[in-house]
Amino acid sequence: MPKMKTRRGAAKRFSKTGSGKFKRRRQGLRHILTKKDSKRKNRLGKSTTVDSANTGQVRRMLPYS
Repeated sequence: MPKMKTRRGAAKRFSKTGSGKFKRRRQGLRHILTKKDSKRKNRLGKSTTVDSANTGQVRRMLPYS
């Protein structure tokens, strides 16, 4: 049986935490920043965990994480 391949795009976007959850960046901090207030931009700059509804999909994309 050959080794399973990791989705390289997902490997660059997600990382596993110590508790087994997946960490991700938030969207919306690339452009059109003038209309967003500093509190919102500060929150968008911090990482968060993947929602439980999407954890299975991420786990399938990263078989060895």
